[in-house]
Amino acid sequence: MQPEEQLINQRLEKLSWLRQNGVEPFAYRFEQKHHISDITNKKAKKTISIAGRVVSLRKMGKASFGDLEDATGRIQFYIKEDIIGKKAYEIFRKIDLGDIIGLEGGIFKTKTKELSVKVKKLTLLTKSLRPLPEKWHGLQDPELRYRQRYLDLIANKDVREIFIKRTKIISLVREFLNSKGFLEVEIPTLQTVYGGAEARPFKTHLNALDMNLFLSISPELHLKRLLVGQFEGVYTICKNFRNEGVDRTHNPEFTMMECYWAYKDYNDMMKLTEELVVYIVKIIHKKTKIKYQNQTIDFKLPWKRMTMFEALKNLAKIDVEKMTDDQLSHEVAKLPVTKKKETRDEMINALFEELVGPKLIQPTFIKDYPLGVCPLTKLHRKDKRLVERFEGFINGVEIANAYSELNDPIDQMKRLQEQEEKRKHGDEEAEPMDEDFIRALQYGMPPTGGLGIGIDRLVMFLTNAPSIKDVILFPLLKPKSD
Repeated sequence: MQPEEQLINQRLEKLSWLRQNGVEPFAYRFEQKHHISDITNKKAKKTISIAGRVVSLRKMGKASFGDLEDATGRIQFYIKEDIIGKKAYEIFRKIDLGDIIGLEGGIFKTKTKELSVKVKKLTLLTKSLRPLPEKWHGLQDPELRYRQRYLDLIANKDVREIFIKRTKIISLVREFLNSKGFLEVEIPTLQTVYGGAEARPFKTHLNALDMNLFLSISPELHLKRLLVGQFEGVYTICKNFRNEGVDRTHNPEFTMMECYWAYKDYNDMMKLTEELVVYIVKIIHKKTKIKYQNQTIDFKLPWKRMTMFEALKNLAKIDVEKMTDDQLSHEVAKLPVTKKKETRDEMINALFEELVGPKLIQPTFIKDYPLGVCPLTKLHRKDKRLVERFEGFINGVEIANAYSELNDPIDQMKRLQEQEEKRKHGDEEAEPMDEDFIRALQYGMPPTGGLGIGIDRLVMFLTNAPSIKDVILFPLLKPKSD
């Protein structure tokens, strides 16, 4: 194959020829009256007007074949000099793979019974100056696919389908919550005080006011303010930004749905979570049982429920309630964790995350977490060592996190002060004090259930995508060095 630079130069020569011969190679508009799916579904009339990208060419003497692809499908076209005219056919000879053209003509079937378009008029709409990659039909290089998503979308129909499904899944989330009476709201991305999760934030600076700001790590504290303000059910679908690791299930910028429901607790949110997910699964897959990678996942109701202590005992053979702090520390020392776990609650949580979480393949709720790792959650009504929190797991990955929300301003102040102390001692993921949030709680927030669902991870499971990068159109990547 010729070097890319040489191929580009050839296309630039064709571009020059087209302009010299009165052809505008970058059109302003085209009357696209039909899509290819209209033709294949027999919805179009005998005379059609379609537009799309040329994906194959079989140029011959005075008659040629090619394939045109639009957002809905692909169709063969047949073009002949004595039908479109000598000059038009000469223009066609300057067409390359990747060019975007408009075709007008009739529909017929070839001798091999292939539905085709007999071209009566061809319009060049966009001249492609770069050749598509070699073997672009099966573009597989993940690095190239993520960096140049436009090529990925051209080359891989399955990838386009993933992002069409993503949009549908987000629409179904809205549809479900709206039907329950929730109100969709927006929260600020730029914040003077970040909060709502244990994560290191991204920092920025506002020149106009000469002030430092943070990108939102969670919408939680702003949504709770709205419940103080007399809304009873609110949700947002927003971007969160966390300055932490990048791996198969983590991207520093990700999409989250969070909702808060007055007069509910974590048991209500558990039911809401499984009903929401199953509602989406049934519409997307027409059933509750799906294939994800090498696993069969069954979303049927109800999902399995276990406390964290039960899960550790059953799946890791560790009875933390009978262990001393030294014994816990000995077990944690065996784990591949880098961040120091100082408290008993932190050690229990670390053991769960490393030894149990990856084993939760079928949809499962793990509930009743240690108090020390949940600064925004109500105390458990039966065991004051714990809080009323659950996480939903699928295929070893957490996709949902929910609380009976803490609405006692005195207790909340105390816990945020403890978090502030952690920050002073170097814990960059501890939450800062938010005095205005405490002030809001002092006016009174009703009993509330809160829920967060990771949209990207949910889309991963429902589209059989192995990595979060496969469901984010433009995932964050380190700049490529030349």
